[in-house]
Amino acid sequence: MSAVSRQPGTVLTDHLFQVPLDHAAPHGEQIEVYAREVVAAGKERADLPWLLFLQGGPGGRANRPLGRDAWLDRALDDYRVLLLDQRGTGRSTPATRQTLPLRGGAQEQAEYLSYFRADSIVRDAELIRHQLLGEHGKWSLLGQSFGGFCALTYLSLAPAGLREALVTGGLAGLRSSAADVYRAAYPRVTRKNRAHYARYPQDVEAVRRVVEHLAVAPARLPGGGLLTVPAFQSLGLMLGSGTGSDTLHYLLEDAWVRGSAGLELSDTFLAGVQSRLSFAEGPLYAVLHESIYGQRSVDAGSTAWAAERVRKEFPEFDAAAALQTGDPVHFTGEMIYPWMFETDPVLQPLQGAAELLAQRTDWPDLYRPEVLAANQVPVAAAVYHDDMYVDTAGSLATADAVRGLRTWVSNEWEHDGLRVSGGQVLDRLIRMVRGEL
Repeated sequence: MSAVSRQPGTVLTDHLFQVPLDHAAPHGEQIEVYAREVVAAGKERADLPWLLFLQGGPGGRANRPLGRDAWLDRALDDYRVLLLDQRGTGRSTPATRQTLPLRGGAQEQAEYLSYFRADSIVRDAELIRHQLLGEHGKWSLLGQSFGGFCALTYLSLAPAGLREALVTGGLAGLRSSAADVYRAAYPRVTRKNRAHYARYPQDVEAVRRVVEHLAVAPARLPGGGLLTVPAFQSLGLMLGSGTGSDTLHYLLEDAWVRGSAGLELSDTFLAGVQSRLSFAEGPLYAVLHESIYGQRSVDAGSTAWAAERVRKEFPEFDAAAALQTGDPVHFTGEMIYPWMFETDPVLQPLQGAAELLAQRTDWPDLYRPEVLAANQVPVAAAVYHDDMYVDTAGSLATADAVRGLRTWVSNEWEHDGLRVSGGQVLDRLIRMVRGEL
């Protein structure tokens, strides 16, 4: 029997489902997928439409609600919400450095992880839909970031299961290779760097001081990871959220302390850096990141560490050169690099599997353009102007390729608009998909 608990204004019900690891072999190995049902208090027995939420990532578990917080407050006015821990995350069968060695060596781990992309997530959702709503029941879908990528896969593979789809910051390029994605991304990250240094010009020198120090003496983080110059630069992932620039600035304020040997990087700073750089809570984000762009009909080759390869085309991210010329040191963004599997203890045991996934050349297609061109499901999408994580131009091209998809392009919010807007982003999309706007 499912466990039921209560929070202020909500009733929560746990669900655990058995799904095939490989949906092409439904009677083969099974894994568990966990989902949390959330309904407004007093509406437990109401006949409400279901809203499936797919979190960003890859490798991100669903949010853990605290009553009617964030976008849930708006969603619970109209829906019974299902927060899905996508396979491998949260309370679903985990895929981590602790569990993956049970599969065997790197080859066996990579083969297992090849079943953790959007197509498998969508097929999990379809099995769950049948169990909760019946064969002919339909639900609404809300996809944030990578969850929006999954929404496009859902519309491609199983549109009959959807009443409507809402996408926030997650319209993927249907025909974009991994290299295409990063060629478009690095210039956006450059703009975010410039905006940060314009807001906090004192950080130009603050960042240079840290880089100069790390170039000579990489620092050991509290959890055992190694803070190198490239690792420090990867803090730029923060610059894509609404308050990320401010948070980065405050982190830099605490960089130094005077100890017995003179100035050194402070424990406060190193702990803050570790909280941002460690993949302990989501190793699949690193392991699977570039594979979410793999489609054999788009690029017959492998992803082959595309972010690392393409970075060489953008010399402004060369920290050593910036120190020599006196230019600001640029942070990077949502990029996964092979050295991360050497500096992060959580990722080190997964290095072999990650390398094999990076060299894989036979990724199945995730989107069906011909199905999307004939789409009948109402779809509304929030596209954030100059989103650091998802290319705006690519998102708008995808919107044009999906029949009936309506977009709202906004510069009021960054990529985290769904979470921080107090329900405003979700409310607008709901009204759009209903034809009220």
